[in-house]
Amino acid sequence: MMNALVCRPDQIQALMQFKNEFESNGCNRSDYLNGVRCDNATGAVTKLQLPSGCFTGILKPNSSLFGFNHLRYLNLSHNNFTSSSLPSEFSNLNRLEVLSLSFNGFIGQVPSSISNLIHLTHLNISHNEFTGSFPLVRNLTKLSFLDLSFNKFSGAIPSDILFTMPFLTHLDLKKNSLTGTIKVPNSPPSSRLVFLSLGQNKFKGQILKPISKLINLNHLDVSSLNTTYPIDLHIFSPLKSLLVLYVSRNSLLSSSLNSSDISLHLESLVMRGCGISEFPTIIKTLQNLQYIDLSSNKIKGKVPEWLWKLPRLTILNLVNNLFTGLEGSSEVFVNSSVQLLDIAYNSMTGEFPIPPTNIIYLSAWNNSFTGNIPLQICNRSSLVVFDLSYNKFTGPIPQCLSKLRIVNLRKNNLEGSIPDEFYSGALTQTLDVGFNRLTGKLPRSLRNCSFLRFLSVDNNRIEDTFPFWLKALPNLQVFTLRSNRFFGQLSPPDQAPLAFPELRILELSDNRFTGSLSPSYFVNWKSSLFKTDEDGRIYMGDYKHAYFGYEDTMDLQYKGLFMEQGKVLTSYSTIDFSGNKLEGQIPESIGLLKALIALNLSNNAFTGHIPLSLANVTELESLDLSRNQLSGTIPRELGRLSFLSYVSVAHNQLKGEVPQGPQFSGQAESSFEGNEGLCGLPLPKSCFAPPTEQPKEKDEEEEEEGVLNCKAVVIGYGPGLLFGLVMSHVIATYKLKWYFGWCG
Repeated sequence: MMNALVCRPDQIQALMQFKNEFESNGCNRSDYLNGVRCDNATGAVTKLQLPSGCFTGILKPNSSLFGFNHLRYLNLSHNNFTSSSLPSEFSNLNRLEVLSLSFNGFIGQVPSSISNLIHLTHLNISHNEFTGSFPLVRNLTKLSFLDLSFNKFSGAIPSDILFTMPFLTHLDLKKNSLTGTIKVPNSPPSSRLVFLSLGQNKFKGQILKPISKLINLNHLDVSSLNTTYPIDLHIFSPLKSLLVLYVSRNSLLSSSLNSSDISLHLESLVMRGCGISEFPTIIKTLQNLQYIDLSSNKIKGKVPEWLWKLPRLTILNLVNNLFTGLEGSSEVFVNSSVQLLDIAYNSMTGEFPIPPTNIIYLSAWNNSFTGNIPLQICNRSSLVVFDLSYNKFTGPIPQCLSKLRIVNLRKNNLEGSIPDEFYSGALTQTLDVGFNRLTGKLPRSLRNCSFLRFLSVDNNRIEDTFPFWLKALPNLQVFTLRSNRFFGQLSPPDQAPLAFPELRILELSDNRFTGSLSPSYFVNWKSSLFKTDEDGRIYMGDYKHAYFGYEDTMDLQYKGLFMEQGKVLTSYSTIDFSGNKLEGQIPESIGLLKALIALNLSNNAFTGHIPLSLANVTELESLDLSRNQLSGTIPRELGRLSFLSYVSVAHNQLKGEVPQGPQFSGQAESSFEGNEGLCGLPLPKSCFAPPTEQPKEKDEEEEEEGVLNCKAVVIGYGPGLLFGLVMSHVIATYKLKWYFGWCG
């Protein structure tokens, strides 16, 4: 925290002036000043580090920032200076040693005056929109860290940057548009580089041979080089210090993949998306490997038994290949040192082996494993994430779910009931057992799962009443009971509002619920407040690790289609009560749900009018009220819902004019059929012309863009394992991406 007694009053005043140049809703005065340090002797500001998301606006050349000429450390990263070019006035801060401007939205070229900052040791301008040629940094002879990644720089890399800068150890140029070749100086290279990332550029010429001269490298990323020739892994042999090698999305020379004479001491090898068809036997010689990523290749056959004997293997990613199984017995990897194992999205069959002793993360979703789930998982005290979904497992669910934070057994053939063994203080944060053959009731011990965020038991044979007793769960955000045998009232016995403090997504369709909903039913819902979280996603259990994040999956009936949504956001809300026997009026309190994007109340017995309050649900994209007994008119105010792209009120008792505007006139005619009193576009019946007798139409195949019986289900989430020993902070995108397919 800043000591106000140390900073001179004029410096504090200048700091507040700088803050006032921008919108700063993201931080208050104390947050802002916490990142400030002043010199004990002079009282001048020497360090300024903005909190993430603190400022929004244009950084102008006359900004008061450039008056802090005693600054030695400046970090403006993760703010929003979109459409700002980088002012040449940064050169005024000629005492700077550390300058970080990443994730800011800067555009244009980096001014040549940046070369005047001769005391810089650390320069990070990554994740912006900078263009032009390589910045002039050769005068920055004290520079040890340079990160220009994720920009739009073009042209060649100056050879002196790689070979003659005396202190440069870290150079990251990933994800630009750099081209050309790299020239090695005539004099022997004196580079101190230990970290070099050149991946995802547009190099056409020979660059690997010069790189092999950088003998001090321990981390090298040459992914996506777009070379016209396959890469021979022998070229890296001179790099005796190399520990981490990324060669993803390149063509690799097959003979080098099976070579036994490459002398490398790698700890991490990433060969993702290289078109490899056979398991590389070179791995057998790399006894120091801790992390292997062979995902998204075309490797056939079985995973070799010798792989599990690598003495230091900790992380293994074999996702999205053509593996058919695992060599060896059921104990093939029980003694392996693997802690994070992802073999998802293959074609593996047979019974699942006994898990490794120290396993933390185990994902084998989307295979064809059969038999029972290994009971040994109950003895794996380190296990946190357990995903065997989309397989063919049979038998019961093991009686140890309370010990696991994330459990995903979705889409198997499991039988019996959900174990009623959730003890007080259970760690479970995600429980997904949807699409199985489970019976019985919801276990009452679930009320002990105070950390539970995601609960899905959809598409089973569970017979129970609505679990009002789960309202005590303080963190439950997603809850789906779709397609079971639940019955009884949905309103609490005292007709009070439904009291789930954090609930955002509630899917109850295709059950046997009856009764009416009280007028105040939705009053206490969290989704009455529209809010975008900083991260925006529910990780499965919010379990965050340097190597992976796991995301929830659910089926959602949206815009007339069934689809599987793989990234369940916390910044929106959906409600689906369709296919029950609910009656009475739709509660006006539905209009309080500002974050609601999808509402489906179809196939019930609701009566009364369509609530006018729905016009307040400004984020609504999908509205299905079809096949009820609603009467009156469609509120014309609904035509102002600018995001509304799917509407169906078919088969009710509505009358009057269909609201005009693109949200309604662009719908299929079938969205309004079965309401004799409706008129106006897109219906052929005019509200102004006298009624004429229409000939009786034959039954025909209707062109329904959003038919309810078309169940389009796709796998919407990628492998849960996001590998990487050096990971940047992942900024979640809030734009909802729907993946769906049409029925053939």
